[in-house]
Amino acid sequence: MPGGKFKGRQMNNISKNQNTSLGIVGLGAFGQLAALHLAQYFEIMAYDPSPDVAKLAKQLGVHLTSLHSVSQADVILIAAPVSSFEQVVSEIAVACKPGALVIDVGSVKVVPSEIMRWLLPDNVDIVASHPLFGPQSATTGIKGLKIAVCPIQGKRHARLVAFLRKILGLTVIVTTPEDHDQEAAVVQGLTHLIAKVLLRMGPLPTRMTTKSFDLLSEAISMVQHDAPEVFEAIEKANPYAETVRRRFFDLAASLSEELEAALRASPNNESGH
Repeated sequence: MPGGKFKGRQMNNISKNQNTSLGIVGLGAFGQLAALHLAQYFEIMAYDPSPDVAKLAKQLGVHLTSLHSVSQADVILIAAPVSSFEQVVSEIAVACKPGALVIDVGSVKVVPSEIMRWLLPDNVDIVASHPLFGPQSATTGIKGLKIAVCPIQGKRHARLVAFLRKILGLTVIVTTPEDHDQEAAVVQGLTHLIAKVLLRMGPLPTRMTTKSFDLLSEAISMVQHDAPEVFEAIEKANPYAETVRRRFFDLAASLSEELEAALRASPNNESGH
């Protein structure tokens, strides 16, 4: 994800020789995935308070450092949990340099966008993004996968979009935080909700299955190992999720009542049969 000075070179000629630095805040599942795919384009450093990431960082060739140092990179990628997002942004705000590009990659966009716009200085560019994939769906590569991009402040979102499309091969959807969260409340909200319910019904059959059930099981497997904070963010931090969730449960309850009524009216349920 581009930032810093490109020294007049074309996007498809970006290389680490340009010394464009990328600071990743959070080396969780997505932070690691980002480091893996961006290492050839940037000098990467990262901050993560977990004591367990040192080995992973070494394997990825990522230099672990302080949040203050990461905040002084040309491009700052925030992959921190929603629960610590505001605190992280407030610390970045006092350390980032003019002209930096700040990008977040969370599952929810309205609230994080407001936080970044409110806390970050006017002399940095801000883009709220949501890669619509994760490690499970990127096992064979990321080319063709989708990412939502929401321009918040500054004009460098156009350069970012070009990099994502031309260099990484992603399908970019430029949208607003509000439109993103409205659609994500259905797309992600229902996917994770249904997955949670079906997992609690498990173990699910694996022998006599249909193609449609196999696809459903595949969808469940792609989200079941997500960190708990991902589900929390999708269902609680998205301002539109509750409405979608209530409608889903109301329609499920209505369908259940219809089936119960049909069973009661069935001749096979009459007395004496």
